[in-house]
Amino acid sequence: MHQIAVANLALALGATLILLGILSSLLASRFGTPLLLVFLVVGMLAGVDGPGGVEFSNYRLTYLIGSCALAIILFDGGLRTRLSETREALGPSLALATVGVAVTALLIGVFSYLVMGYSLIEGLLLGSIVASTDAAAVFFLLKTGGLQLKPRIGATLEIESGSNDPVAVFLTIVLTELAVVHSSPGFGTLTELSRQALLGAAMGIAGGSVATVALNRLTLPGGLHPLFVIALTVSVFGATSYFDGSGFLAVYVAGLVVGNSSVRAYPAISKFLESATWLCQIVMFLMLGLLVTPSNLIEYAPEGLTIALFLMLIGRPAAVWICLKPLGFTPPEINFASWVGLRGAVSIFLATVPTLAGAPNAPMYFNVAFFVVLISLLVQGWTIAPAARFFGMALKRPAASARRVEIDLPGQTDHEMVGSPVRPDSYAALRPASLPAWLKPVIVVRDGAVKNAAEAGQIKAGDYAYFISPQDRVNRLDRLFAALPAEAVTAAKRTAFGEFAVAPDAPLSDLATFYEMQIPPKLAGLTVAEAFSVRYGNRLHTGSRLTLANYAELVARVVEDGQLLKASLRLEDVVDVSMRTPQLPPPTAVRRLYDRLHHRFWNKGKPHEPVK
Repeated sequence: MHQIAVANLALALGATLILLGILSSLLASRFGTPLLLVFLVVGMLAGVDGPGGVEFSNYRLTYLIGSCALAIILFDGGLRTRLSETREALGPSLALATVGVAVTALLIGVFSYLVMGYSLIEGLLLGSIVASTDAAAVFFLLKTGGLQLKPRIGATLEIESGSNDPVAVFLTIVLTELAVVHSSPGFGTLTELSRQALLGAAMGIAGGSVATVALNRLTLPGGLHPLFVIALTVSVFGATSYFDGSGFLAVYVAGLVVGNSSVRAYPAISKFLESATWLCQIVMFLMLGLLVTPSNLIEYAPEGLTIALFLMLIGRPAAVWICLKPLGFTPPEINFASWVGLRGAVSIFLATVPTLAGAPNAPMYFNVAFFVVLISLLVQGWTIAPAARFFGMALKRPAASARRVEIDLPGQTDHEMVGSPVRPDSYAALRPASLPAWLKPVIVVRDGAVKNAAEAGQIKAGDYAYFISPQDRVNRLDRLFAALPAEAVTAAKRTAFGEFAVAPDAPLSDLATFYEMQIPPKLAGLTVAEAFSVRYGNRLHTGSRLTLANYAELVARVVEDGQLLKASLRLEDVVDVSMRTPQLPPPTAVRRLYDRLHHRFWNKGKPHEPVK
């Protein structure tokens, strides 16, 4: 009975720590404190040197729970990375996540060997442990600071932070094995890393494909889709690691596959994973805080401070310059990316690996890594917002996020029902007639009454509207329903692109030239009618659509006996609420192009009115 009482007490204490961690996040949000630091402090206060007095030294349990938590966090990071929306940043971010991590580890290793007196293998192992950045810490601080970064640098840092952990894990595990057997890195090390990476990527693609097929073909009871995904994630991680592949890379790749595919119940899965990743981070941070003994940190303070300063001022900047300078990034972008290199729970988690493996001088890795993370959070964590403004990386007019509700449609894998309030200063309220054609209204809640689309007519300010939207375009709705700054409100009131008639025999190449579009290569050299024929064949009907670019599509207006008689070009009029450089030419230029287009392609110069 005593053991049962002890177990119950342990459950109560564990749940209490999690509650304290959750409540402390409110304090962090108010004062901009790095959230990871708050959780670590709560764990340390509950530990052996704090008021809690809990003695915890189980490195094996920490590694087991930390591995599971990190696998879920990495899968969620891959799930939320839309390759179509971040294509420009994919190359730079992957360079930072691979070459950048390796260069950082190498520089710290050489510095530790030459200055700190460690052996070369010890220095390289320590460098690998602290080489990766923490995505959660970076973007929590940006959010609490009310900042949005410029698109290229923001996407680069986001993908880098979510994808550089597997590389750090590779290096740490391999170098730990070398430290245990007192060997030196060589060609075999590179071969081992390559083999683990290839196996991890292959298992990730396979696991993500299995998850996609299963979600779309299996009719699971309501609420089980997210649990199925999490169980499959942990299974992929465990199986890949068992076969000596990179389990962390596998789950990240699996998340990429699922997130960039059309899957059933995606809204429920993403919402559940958002909560699950928060829980995983809190549990992992609290355990790491319990594991450290603050009194031992004093002994390693000089070493930790020296390595932390070298990492912030030389190691990370040198790696970022090597990776981003050849890719055309400007000095302010590179300098800001160099400073936003916060270390987090992954570094402390990896520091437990040498202890589990029985590597020589194991306490040094954990205590130095813990100290480096603390310094990074204290110094870089509180200066991210000023650095973003100093280097000009913060948008002057950040876009407010829309309160959006997504509902999965049973049997539909490529469409979702999306609900959002219609703010009076949003584009949807100012230009309801110009909403994209792919956004189909279903229900409108107005003045407490529920109306269908026909009864409600055009949406109005104060409505709560529900639409059917393609899954791959859901993220673009924030631009329609978020509050606009004053300049954008003025532009939304006076700007109109709309829909214009085009002749069926108009060459698509000329349309692309006039409207500065990149049309799909398979449509190059075709006319409007030929393009519809290639796409639809005998299935062409009035209302058929053909996408040319992310802001333009062709619409079949009159079809008789399978022949296209009339068509129109529809340009989506969506104001960019962040006031970035628009993808379309200025309104006056569009008007001139419109006049030239109709004089050239319709009725040989006779005037023609826009489609009503």
